[in-house]
Amino acid sequence: MAKLPRRLEHGDRVTLVEHLDELRSRLIISLSAIAVGFVVAFIFQDNILRWLKEPLPDNQSLITFGVTEPFFTSIKVSFYAGFALALPVVLWQTWSFLAPAFQEHSQRIVAVFVAIATALFVAGLAFAYWIVLPRALQFLTTYNDDVFRIDVRANYYFSFVTLGLIGFALVFQLPIFILALVRLGVLTSATLRRNRRIGYVSVLVVAIILPTVDPVSLAFEVVPLLLLFEASIWASVLLEKRWAAQIEARREAYASTDT
Repeated sequence: MAKLPRRLEHGDRVTLVEHLDELRSRLIISLSAIAVGFVVAFIFQDNILRWLKEPLPDNQSLITFGVTEPFFTSIKVSFYAGFALALPVVLWQTWSFLAPAFQEHSQRIVAVFVAIATALFVAGLAFAYWIVLPRALQFLTTYNDDVFRIDVRANYYFSFVTLGLIGFALVFQLPIFILALVRLGVLTSATLRRNRRIGYVSVLVVAIILPTVDPVSLAFEVVPLLLLFEASIWASVLLEKRWAAQIEARREAYASTDT
């Protein structure tokens, strides 16, 4: 059994070949995790398909065109689900490869950010599945139903639902993205406060870009995103002062050590 790649420590000196060998090993582990996740998801595909179909109104059913569409639709959904199952392993391998570039105190900060990002990812999925999707699908599958015969194609439906869930989960990473920019010095809390209106417009544009763009679901999308944006501003105000104090304390410690 192949030995797992050793996680390097900050300051370790290794050759380019050793770095490439570690990268290859971590890619193999990540792809293997995705493959295992795909197999597990394919075994439980019936449960996953029923779970994704749940937000669809009861008066609607899914149809397919062609003899291969049911099979390939199940394959596609199983791949999405398998990737979601393997995501913790992929993120851990990515972090283990990048960690040596950060000092120990920075590694602890990133680890906290990863934990918060994971919680926000789950919150985004839950909010999209139980709040947004049922209302969006109710509106979209009944719009002008006296004019159109509305049949829902399975392939398009599952693509719409999975992309919507993933999009929402990623958009809920907004606080992490903003705080990371503040931590790196690209943004400041003062800049964020001065440009609130631009931020609100940007949030609205992002909500419109998401797959669910009907007026009902748009309102449910914009409100939590605006709250997350506002919370990010106030979090950056508090953390910016703390980070500045920590940097100043380290400078004083280094200065006293040199003297």
